[in-house]
Amino acid sequence: MSTDAPAQPQLLSRLNERSVMRVLQNHGPCSRADVSRRMNTSAPTVSKAVASLLRAGLLEEYDVKENGRGRPAKQLRLANQTAQVLGLVIDAGECRFVTAGMDGILHSEGEVAFETPMTYERFLRDAVYHAQRLVSGLDGSTLGMGISLPGLLDYRHELGLLSPNVPMTNGHSPSRDLSERLGINCILLQETHALCLAERRYGAAQGRDDFGMLDISTGLGLGIISGGRLLTGHSGLAGEIGHIPIEEGGRVCGCGARGCLETVASDSALAWFVSERIGRRIEINEIVDAVQRRELDVQNELQAVCNRLAFALATAINLFNPATLFVYGRLFELEDGLFERVCDETRRRSLGPSYADCKLIRARGSKRQGAVAGIIEYLTDSLVPDLPVAAAGVFQDSASLRENYKARR
Repeated sequence: MSTDAPAQPQLLSRLNERSVMRVLQNHGPCSRADVSRRMNTSAPTVSKAVASLLRAGLLEEYDVKENGRGRPAKQLRLANQTAQVLGLVIDAGECRFVTAGMDGILHSEGEVAFETPMTYERFLRDAVYHAQRLVSGLDGSTLGMGISLPGLLDYRHELGLLSPNVPMTNGHSPSRDLSERLGINCILLQETHALCLAERRYGAAQGRDDFGMLDISTGLGLGIISGGRLLTGHSGLAGEIGHIPIEEGGRVCGCGARGCLETVASDSALAWFVSERIGRRIEINEIVDAVQRRELDVQNELQAVCNRLAFALATAINLFNPATLFVYGRLFELEDGLFERVCDETRRRSLGPSYADCKLIRARGSKRQGAVAGIIEYLTDSLVPDLPVAAAGVFQDSASLRENYKARR
C-alpha cells in the first residue's frame, strides 16, 4: 500500500481551494453556484473549499439584494475589507510601502515612502517601523508582504546577491529578516519579475502566457514569461542584459564593470548624462517635469540613450523571440511619438522575422503592483502542499515560509 495515500485527500482539498481562488481572481465576485459551475465540480466540494478559505482570511462574503426583493444572496470575493497584504518596493533613493486587498487593488491611504538608508540595519529598522504602523492601522489581518528589489537575487536562498543600485542589500535577505521581525509571510522578487507579475495580473498582459518585460527605470533588466512561467535560470539570475559590456572604457557601472548597457540605455542613464551637463544631480522625475514645463532641453542625451535602448530591445527580441515585449520606463514621456521612433529603430536592428512576430508595448503595471501581485500569487500557490511554491514560476521551493503559512492557518 502506498504510504502517500493519507495525504491525497488533503492535497485534493488544497487544489480545490486554489481553484476557487483562481476563479475569483479571474472573474471577480461570484456566488458559490457560479464558482461551482466555473470549476465544473460539485456544490459540496466548493462549499468545503470556500469554508476553509474564509477561515484563512483569503476570502470574504457579503450580501447582495437581487432586484431589491427577497432574501439577500451570499456573494464571495477576495478579501479586501477584513484582510490586507503589503508591498514594499526597495529602490535607489526611495523605498515605498503600499497596501492592498487580496484583489490586488492598491489602497490610496495605505502608502508611505522613506529615503533608502545607507546601511541594511537602518533599512530594517525603518521598514519594521512603517510596516508595523500599516499593520496596526487595520482591524483585520495582514496576510503577508511582497518585496521588490533590483539586482541579482538568489531565489533558492531568498538572498540579494548584487544590487548595483541598492548595494546595502547585498548578501542579505530582506524577506527572511522582515518575516522574523513582523511575524508575517514575506517574499522577495527581483523587480523585473515583479513587473512581469503586475503586467500579467493587472496590466496589458492579462491572459498572455508568452511575453517579455524590459525594465529601463533604475537599471536595465529583462524578464521573460514562457509557457506561463518565468525563465529565471539556475538560481534566479537570468535576464540581466543590462550588464552586457557595450561601451569600451565607458563609465563604471554599479556592478563594478565599465560600459555596461544599463549605464547608457535607461532612465537612470539619461539622468546621469543630463546631470553631467548641467553640473548638478537631477533625477528622471525632475527631468520629465522640467521638459514638460519647457524649462530643460535634453534632446542630445535622449537621442543617445534611445539609440542604445533600441540595441537592448533588438537583443531581447533576437535572443528570446517573445510574442510581446513590454517596456517599463519614464523617458518616453519626454516627447510625443518617441516610443514609436524607438520601435522603428529597433526594427532596423532586429532580425526581420523575429521583429515581425513581436509586439512592442509600453507597460501599464508598476513595481508597487508587482510587489503586491507577488505576495498574492505566493499565498494562492501556497494552498497546495508539497509542490514548489511559485509566483508564475518565480519562486523555488520555500519550505520555511510555507510551513509558517500552514501553521498560521
